[in-house]
Amino acid sequence: MSNTLIKPKTEDSFAITFAPLSLEEIYAKANNPANGAVVLMSGMVRNQTDGQPVVALEYQAYEPMALRVFYQIAADIRSSWPDVNRVVIYHRVGRLQVGEISVLVAVGCPHRSEAFDACRYAIDTLKHNAPIWKKEHWLDGSSTWVSIAACEH
Repeated sequence: MSNTLIKPKTEDSFAITFAPLSLEEIYAKANNPANGAVVLMSGMVRNQTDGQPVVALEYQAYEPMALRVFYQIAADIRSSWPDVNRVVIYHRVGRLQVGEISVLVAVGCPHRSEAFDACRYAIDTLKHNAPIWKKEHWLDGSSTWVSIAACEH
């Protein structure tokens, strides 16, 4: 990542938040009359990791750097897919129960192919580059911190 501060476009939206994430809100932020497609990816807390029962996840983020990563992702998307109208990236922090949404990424674009590609790029790059960590709380009462970059799926 460069040292140049990237300013987000006003039509895009980014957040690190303790508040529950809303599919409807994120979809609305990505929507635009010029869109032919909005692709929305929802990441949620599953009940196991590698067959080991998980009861909850706890997320922490270095917020200023995470938001810079989100801005860079949006800039990269606009460079690769110039027709993209909206990029929305929201990630939760705090303790989340199984089934709760941890991350929402949405891309609005005139064409579905570019919207799918850009959305996949956004979540894959976020997981690889954003300073976000999760603590897995296991059924037996133990817990483990890992970087989300260590999570392959």
